Amino acid sequence: MSYRDRVRTLAQDPEQLEQVYQTAREAGETEAFKQAIDHSHASAPDNLLYAAWFHRLKHVGDQAKAFAIAWAWVVPLALANGLLFWWLSDDQRFMIELAGAPQVAAVDFLPAIFLLAAPLSAAFILTYLTAVGRRRWTLSALISIVLAGASAYVLVTFPQAGTRPFQEQYLTLMIMHLPLLSWAGVGALLVAEHRDPGNRFAFLIKSLEVLIMGGLFVIVGGVFTVITIGLFGALDIALPELVQRLFIAGGGGLIPVVATAVIYDPTAPPAEQSFSEGLSRLVALLLRIMLPLTVLILLVYLAFIPFNFRAPFDNRNVLITYNAMLFAVIALLVGATPVSLADVSPRLGRWLRRGIMAVAALSLIVSLYALGAIVYRTALDRLTPNRLTFIGWNVINIGLLSLVLLLQVRAGAGRWLQGLFRAYSAGTVAYTVWTLAMILAIPWLFGINQGEVEALPRPVQRIIYEEPSPILLKCAGSPHIYLLQNGEKRWIESIGTFEDRGYVWRDVHTIPCDDLRAIPDGVPIPADAGPPPEP
Repeated sequence: MSYRDRVRTLAQDPEQLEQVYQTAREAGETEAFKQAIDHSHASAPDNLLYAAWFHRLKHVGDQAKAFAIAWAWVVPLALANGLLFWWLSDDQRFMIELAGAPQVAAVDFLPAIFLLAAPLSAAFILTYLTAVGRRRWTLSALISIVLAGASAYVLVTFPQAGTRPFQEQYLTLMIMHLPLLSWAGVGALLVAEHRDPGNRFAFLIKSLEVLIMGGLFVIVGGVFTVITIGLFGALDIALPELVQRLFIAGGGGLIPVVATAVIYDPTAPPAEQSFSEGLSRLVALLLRIMLPLTVLILLVYLAFIPFNFRAPFDNRNVLITYNAMLFAVIALLVGATPVSLADVSPRLGRWLRRGIMAVAALSLIVSLYALGAIVYRTALDRLTPNRLTFIGWNVINIGLLSLVLLLQVRAGAGRWLQGLFRAYSAGTVAYTVWTLAMILAIPWLFGINQGEVEALPRPVQRIIYEEPSPILLKCAGSPHIYLLQNGEKRWIESIGTFEDRGYVWRDVHTIPCDDLRAIPDGVPIPADAGPPPEP
């Protein structure tokens, strides 16, 4: 039954009509319900129930189309965030150093602002949304504390990741994961009272718009900064580094708060935002145009895979490109999905559904291919923080794409949009859980016992902090090879055993024989190989 028919049959039943509205809102079909009310009110202007609903929805619609930006909150919060960015961008004072043994010098890696930018911005955005939207301060404060705790956790525990390559990988991964967690924190506040799939999807769409608006601000701000520095340079005036950081880092701190304020109405839930005009309409149009082009590109790409099948298995950069493409495809699917079927014609809706299913099916094949390449490289070499993380992301992508296809096969012609909302909602939860798991677990999954390391000779300590496991040792005066494990050296009986365990010669490090002898003996490999020989 159409919304128009359902509204007409409930002309004297306010409770049932409210339930129909809630169902429409959860399904992302608020506009269709509104059109039914408008028609019924025009047909029966004396019906008080229709009149009440007409004015209620008119108020919501007017609010969504043109909301007043609370600049009294935006300006001070954006300036505070910008000043914090400027202060923390001092790489002489706030530089993260890779940890090593006491005898091994620490190494500068990256400024702390790269890890703190997203949680800080999220805290100011949460403050704006809470103050202007009259949300719960306790929830906002709790989310801000969790995000601050996650940042502090990364800064405190990253040395536990042990080797410098693993410390580097963990910190680099956190540059991506902390923003994801911060985004999830903002979303948790906005959907706290509207947890249905429709509102979660609306939050995803608005997130894309905020991201695009932020990108536009970055372009404009970058052009302004370049011109400003160029003008002073033409006068032979070199701006101090302090001033340049104010333009670059300080200006960057303004963008997240301002972009959010320009795009999102904090007084309305996600599903009641404006999606039919301005940037919303432009983004949806562009992504829907890209949908058939993406299908074509994926088809051509899959056709060429048999001729270059081993490329991602042998080339790490190719594999990275695959994963970046898959995340872009997920974003494309979300952006091309309409918030309501009332926003598109029936014919366009049918073609959108077919295009989304085609892209999801083709991307699923590529995702399985990419996952196979990562697992192969891991089995051939070793598990690292990067590989563990991207194995998880690929599994989630495969699950999300499979769920999209499954729900579309099961959905009827009029319910296919709700199936997408459910799939995206489940994917959002899975992404957030995996993000949090990687933040918390990596330092301990790949950690080393610092006390054991400090008891070893200095050359061995240096190898431990510079190279990932397995660490294989020998000395120039002996043919024997040993595996360093738990602070002990384990003699590998033969070359056959060495190769059967998957070890490779590039992992064998030559150290002075006296240092190798100073390491306690452990159980040989295999355990029944007999007493280990002296190096």
